[in-house]
Amino acid sequence: MTRKSGMLLVVLLILPAMVLMASCAKKKIYSEPTSASQLSDDEAARARQDALDKQHSIDEQGLNGQGIGAGSGKSGKFGKGAGGGAGSVTRSSFVSEDIYFEFDSASLVAEARDTLKRKADWMRANPNVSVAIEGYTDDRGTVEYNLALGERRAESAKSFLADLGIPASRMTTISYGKERPADPGHNETAWAKNRRVHFEIKK
Repeated sequence: MTRKSGMLLVVLLILPAMVLMASCAKKKIYSEPTSASQLSDDEAARARQDALDKQHSIDEQGLNGQGIGAGSGKSGKFGKGAGGGAGSVTRSSFVSEDIYFEFDSASLVAEARDTLKRKADWMRANPNVSVAIEGYTDDRGTVEYNLALGERRAESAKSFLADLGIPASRMTTISYGKERPADPGHNETAWAKNRRVHFEIKK
């Protein structure tokens, strides 16, 4: 075999190998995006499954009563659920928390009823205490009219407490009408503060 023939044979042997390698490289480059896409889909599926598992865990806790919700009976504003309790009222807060009325009215609004329920709880827990219930008005109207309105407001509070089981003998009422205002101003803000019933503990 001549030298030229040998070189030609080598070229003929190497050339197919190079063509084969180039073909494999092209196939690899073409297939990589598909593989990457599959990996991304797998990761997305796992992420979705993880989220579902977490939500399922949260739902199970809620069903088992381990979460805190509106009806869970956990401590609310007054420490013993929505109704509060004697433990949520101190002697000082019993005196300092007044109830308030609409203009020219002795009817108890919802907030006043809630306050009176807490006061009743405290009075039941302190059976030796008696209270004076003081009725007040704003400064509009005559002295006589406001004294009568203040008395109706005090009696309204007393009747509500009596309906909750507090003996009437432990409560006295008095009206100061428009005297002794909580706010001396002459505007709606001041008037709203003065339309009230105040409680004092009798010694």
